Amino acid sequence: MSRAQLTRTGLLRMALGGGAADPLLPAEGGGERRAPFVLRALRIGLVVCLYWFTSITMVFLNKYLLDSPSLRLDAPLFVTFFQCAMTAALCAGLSLGAACGSRCAGLPALRLDLKVSRSVLPLSVVFIGMVTSNNLCLKHVGVAFYNVGRSLTTVFNVLLSYLLLKQTTSLYALLACGVIIGGFWLGVDQEGAEGTLSWAGIFFGILASLCVSLNAIYTKKVLPVVDGSIWHLTFYNNLNACVLFFPLMMMLGEFHTLYHFDKLGNPTFWGMMTLGGVFGFAIGYVTGLQIKYTSPLTHNVSGTAKACAQTVLAVIYFEETKSFLWWTSNLMVLGGSFAYTWVKGLEMRKVEEDPNLKSSEKNETGV
Repeated sequence: MSRAQLTRTGLLRMALGGGAADPLLPAEGGGERRAPFVLRALRIGLVVCLYWFTSITMVFLNKYLLDSPSLRLDAPLFVTFFQCAMTAALCAGLSLGAACGSRCAGLPALRLDLKVSRSVLPLSVVFIGMVTSNNLCLKHVGVAFYNVGRSLTTVFNVLLSYLLLKQTTSLYALLACGVIIGGFWLGVDQEGAEGTLSWAGIFFGILASLCVSLNAIYTKKVLPVVDGSIWHLTFYNNLNACVLFFPLMMMLGEFHTLYHFDKLGNPTFWGMMTLGGVFGFAIGYVTGLQIKYTSPLTHNVSGTAKACAQTVLAVIYFEETKSFLWWTSNLMVLGGSFAYTWVKGLEMRKVEEDPNLKSSEKNETGV
């Protein structure tokens, strides 16, 4: 998974799970007649394909912007800043268009409130850590290894749900986490054996996994500040991030890097930057569509399958040769993630079907 997948995806999941409805997503009319099966199947297929295309394309775009030999731009914070600025600008632009009577007439108006911005600030700090560490991980590791490098998000979900929320996790879910950890370490070992291991990439991958888990927790806490509106939260979060990125870019000398960047006036470079920002914004929307037209469980399964396809495409595109144990590490991570998703789905269904379960048993569903 890529940057926006780890930024907008988590937020939309929270909103669709219980917050205010996202105005960009089609409404579910309770009184409407159910569409024919063929039409529903075709719609689901198109939505899943759109999600796969958007997510995979965004990862390859970010890899080009962050670590392309032809581009030679060593300014990962600037790339991340630009994508956050694009998201905030698109939120404001679409809301303004809605106010003028466009097709997105259901979008709420956006008005800058400094008090709300300050309340969202703790989440924005975690958000910056998440998107920055994701991009730094992608900069230092190959696209093929990117999924394994950031595979510990599920493990941190379990750990933080116990430490912060006092929620326990079932034995089967813990076993799935064990498979993920085993796949992660086997992948690290194989990257080292092939001479492509980057400890900086591993560090940022682990940090990204931690920040993704923290982002979900802080999102739950901050959503009431914006009345449960994921649209407002996305706007304030990215706007805060843009402000916070400036001193970071200054401290790391990225303004000096940009000043001496030979392609700063190249329209192709800015076209790729703009395209990356648009895809970063779009991934949240298509993720919401996939959850709405399928289910959160199906979305997670689709994400796991997408990660597998992304790995295969990266190996083919970059003409890499991987060992049997390297592929085994990927299968372990993907299999463990799928098993965890399946177990949690069964546990949540059990809780829904049996309202008489004790609260201690309900807590075992965890995060």
